[in-house]
Amino acid sequence: MMDVPELEALGDLAGRRVLVRCDFNVPLADGMITDDLRIRAAVPTLRYLIDAGAHVTACSHLGRPEGAIDAAYSMTPVRARLAELVPGVELLENLRFDARETANDQAFVDQLIEGQDAYVNDAFGACHRAHASVVGPPRFLPSAAGRLLAREVEVLGGLRTSARRPFVGIMGGAKVSDKLGVIEALLGVVDELIVGGGMCFTFLAAKGANVGSSLFEEDMVETCSRLLASGAPIRLPLDITALGPGGKIGDPSAGGEVRQVGTSMPDGWMGLDIGPGSAVEFCDLIAEARTVLWNGPMGVFEDKRFAAGTRTVAEAVADCRGFTVVGGGDSASAARQFGVDDRMDHVSTGGGAALELIEQGDLPGLAALRGQD
Repeated sequence: MMDVPELEALGDLAGRRVLVRCDFNVPLADGMITDDLRIRAAVPTLRYLIDAGAHVTACSHLGRPEGAIDAAYSMTPVRARLAELVPGVELLENLRFDARETANDQAFVDQLIEGQDAYVNDAFGACHRAHASVVGPPRFLPSAAGRLLAREVEVLGGLRTSARRPFVGIMGGAKVSDKLGVIEALLGVVDELIVGGGMCFTFLAAKGANVGSSLFEEDMVETCSRLLASGAPIRLPLDITALGPGGKIGDPSAGGEVRQVGTSMPDGWMGLDIGPGSAVEFCDLIAEARTVLWNGPMGVFEDKRFAAGTRTVAEAVADCRGFTVVGGGDSASAARQFGVDDRMDHVSTGGGAALELIEQGDLPGLAALRGQD
């Protein structure tokens, strides 16, 4: 796995001005932060710099304001919370209020680094984007990875090269097409790959199962057939929790029967979670693992009727004696919802970035820190 320069490489920081790219893309509701994990995750880096005597300016994006000022995505609530956690850090306004950020515009890079003496990237969740604030400053300033970024690289990079065995991967989510590259990369290193969530129905269809009205990608069936025929260690559900005709996701009052079915289900039925038999089998695999990577829920866990599979897998990962990694995104949200996130060894702050690093072994933001365009 590639090395990235860490904070100590910046030397004496007393009196120096340091620009820190953070990932403060936190969820908001009515202008209030509903989960400050990403702000708290940056605290070790910011405190190191403050304690070293640096003048620290942080910057981040928030949401998708599409290159225009939008009060709904103002950094004001983030700024207030940051001041409580690490007083003395200046926070710039939302980087994506300026379209030049996502365009990687050189003039915007120049504006960001003006008057700065060094640059720190601690925004793992943005490192897969070749944006101005991510890849621009290292071309002109002494640069280093923050504590959060360095840890993400160490953990996720290590999964590709030095994971203890048995290594069990757990993939969920809606679409095979979104994670095909990751699936193929993991099949080269894991001992077992559990597949749940909506994507399992494309694999089941490839095996000839009737998936009813379940989500599946017809144009990916041939690809799934190829993977299954290769002898890859793919574990699919044995049973499914399904919603009958007339039912509505997230609205139990709409009617529609919920029941466990086999991997072939009646027409009009929609698979929305792995069944209890599958959960038991998956938990047995997880219990024996020395390394676990979990990315993606087993079902529509936001609806309590279809949360059991994800909850059971989350608890199994938390109970596992091996090294456990949650790959950000919906998996991290599920782990927090079920109260087990603090029992995982590593919960990534970057969903898309985590997957891309596992798949490709590098990210634009990491290459920039190493001086590679």
